[in-house]
Amino acid sequence: MNTTNDARAMNQTNGYAESPLIALRDPRSPAAEAYRTLRTNIQFSSLDKPLHTLLATSTAPDEGKSTTLANLAVTIAQAEQRVILVDCDLRRPSLHTLFGLTNDVGLTTMILAQDDAPPPLQDTGVPGLSLLASGPLPPRPADILGSRRMETVIQRLRTMADIVLFDTPPVIAVTDAAVLATRVDGVLLVIEAGRTRRDRARRAREILEKVKANIIGVVLNGARFDGEYGYYA
Repeated sequence: MNTTNDARAMNQTNGYAESPLIALRDPRSPAAEAYRTLRTNIQFSSLDKPLHTLLATSTAPDEGKSTTLANLAVTIAQAEQRVILVDCDLRRPSLHTLFGLTNDVGLTTMILAQDDAPPPLQDTGVPGLSLLASGPLPPRPADILGSRRMETVIQRLRTMADIVLFDTPPVIAVTDAAVLATRVDGVLLVIEAGRTRRDRARRAREILEKVKANIIGVVLNGARFDGEYGYYA
C-alpha cells in the first residue's frame, strides 16, 4: 500500500468538500462516473484524429459549462494524461474560483508576454492538471481571442500537454466562442436539462456550424439521475 499517495488523495478530497468539482469531492458518485463516461466518449470519438484542443461553450450563462469542463479536466488528468485548462471567458472568468486559485495572471498575461517567457500556469493540486486563468480582463475579448498571438499561444500550449481544454462564454451572447472554435480540434456544447430552450440550442449549433466548427457532441448538464442504474455508486 502506498500510504503517501493515499494520504495525498484523502487531503485532496477533504479540500474540495464543498466544491462543485464532484470528480474530486465524491469520485464514486454517479455524477463523477458520468464525467468519466464523457471522457471515454470523447476519446472514442477521436480515434482517427486525436483531439489535442477542445473548447466548451453553452447557449446562455449559468448552464454549468465551466463546472462541466473543470470536472472533465479532472477525470482526464486522473487517467494519467497531462491537461491544461484555459479560462478563455474574458468577461466572467470562474475556473480559478473552482480550484481556489488567483486570477492575477493568466491568458492575457501570456498573450502580452515575450514568446520565451514561461506560461503563468498554476498547479491545481490535481496531478497532471494545470490551470491557465484568464488574467486581467481586456476591453475587447473577441479581438484577443481572434488575434495571431492567441494562435501562437494555442500552439505553444499544445506542446506542453496531451490535451488543452478551453472554457469560453456562451456562443449566442458574444462572438468569442465562435472565433476560437475555428482554431481548436473540437467543440462541446453544454446545455442544461429543463432550462435550455430548444430554439437556443438550435441557434447555438447553427452559429458553430456556420464557422465550420467540429462539434463533437452535446453535454446535457443537470439531468435527473435514475437510482435504478446506480450500481457504480
